[in-house]
Amino acid sequence: MVKSLYIHIPFCTQICHYCDFNKFFIQNQPVDEYIQTLLTEMDLYNLSQNEPLSTVFIGGGTPSALEPLQLEQLLFSMKEKVTLAPGYEYTVEANPGDLSKAKLRIMKEAGVNRLSLGVQSFNEELLKKIGRAHNVKDVYETIDMAREEGFDNISIDLIYSLPGQTLSDLEDTIDRALQLNLPHFSAYSLIIEPKTVFYIMLNKGKLSLQGEDAEATMYEYVMERLVEAGYDQYEISNFAKKGFESRHNLVYWNNEEYYGLGAGAHGYLDAVRYHNHGPLKKYMNAIQDGKKPIVEQATVTRKEQMEEEMFLGLRKMEGVSLEHFQKRFSVNINDVFGETIKRMVSEGLLELVNGRVRLTHPGKLMGNEVFQAFLL
Repeated sequence: MVKSLYIHIPFCTQICHYCDFNKFFIQNQPVDEYIQTLLTEMDLYNLSQNEPLSTVFIGGGTPSALEPLQLEQLLFSMKEKVTLAPGYEYTVEANPGDLSKAKLRIMKEAGVNRLSLGVQSFNEELLKKIGRAHNVKDVYETIDMAREEGFDNISIDLIYSLPGQTLSDLEDTIDRALQLNLPHFSAYSLIIEPKTVFYIMLNKGKLSLQGEDAEATMYEYVMERLVEAGYDQYEISNFAKKGFESRHNLVYWNNEEYYGLGAGAHGYLDAVRYHNHGPLKKYMNAIQDGKKPIVEQATVTRKEQMEEEMFLGLRKMEGVSLEHFQKRFSVNINDVFGETIKRMVSEGLLELVNGRVRLTHPGKLMGNEVFQAFLL
């Protein structure tokens, strides 16, 4: 039973230096046509006839780059095509400085009840270096405006281990973030992805990266400060006050299925992971021909499902339930991963607690190595 929907809006007013998501500079793009095509894609999945959705996440790109009338067209048309379950979570990603009272009111009236803001840093110079369009003042003004319009479930993204960032810079960013008294934070280490501005700069020798030790120090600092401030680290990069965990992202980490709509979107239905066309013309042409715009799909084998159960589930601080694994796959977890779990426990990277296998503190610092160990 699929209860989650991801929608991709691939337009941005500025391209960030680290971003590898499917995106296009919004100027001169067929935005109105894209929105109509996206609404048609929803019909191809018969969303209005299916189970009510518990979570919806509109990401990008930058959804808040849409003009108010475009945002209204998308969100209010969705109300006719999507049924929301009681107690739903409905998130829209936004950039500080992109939002206006008009856009916020449209979101609120359309049923959006959670905002995810791409803040990244409270250091003006670092924001410029990573290609962000907003400044620190925009962050405060956007959050104040969102609260005035009735949004209390607000999350912000932060990035650490940025080129030129010092621990003192990070300390100041965390101080300012905590002063906002928000219910949720995501904090990610910078990853250099192919085809990004930073990737090109690195290959040209024009980008100096933080070392592994500096990155680990920053991560430990983030964990320590946010937990001390009363936030629960419920996932390796996510921190929340009780009841404000990202339910949509938990769908991914719980290895559950979801619809993925929009250019470049990924989805997971009926044990098949699929990927939509990224180029706008290919995406829109497919839908105009009455076809789902899928460019690639693969059935996830039982072995792969078990692997995913481990390396996605171990991202959560509660870890993987031995009982749930048994029920889902009709096999004891130790018959599949017993040797790997035993080795990781002996190395101090995993622990078995209350019928769950989960990361230890050292395991958090070596998460990628732990996850890779569960590839059969």
